[in-house]
Amino acid sequence: MEWQFIIALVVMIPIVLVPVAFVWYLNLGGLYAAVRDVRRRRAADRDAGLAAGRAK
Repeated sequence: MEWQFIIALVVMIPIVLVPVAFVWYLNLGGLYAAVRDVRRRRAADRDAGLAAGRAK
């Protein structure tokens, strides 16, 4: 390989990978938030069910 091609690769790989990593970060952050909300909702439903069972 010629040195110009290697330099081009060294420059272009980060330029391509940074946006990809950012999109992955956004997707994983959204997935984490969705899972967290589902867990909170299930816990609230479970607690509400227990409270309703005690009220009877």
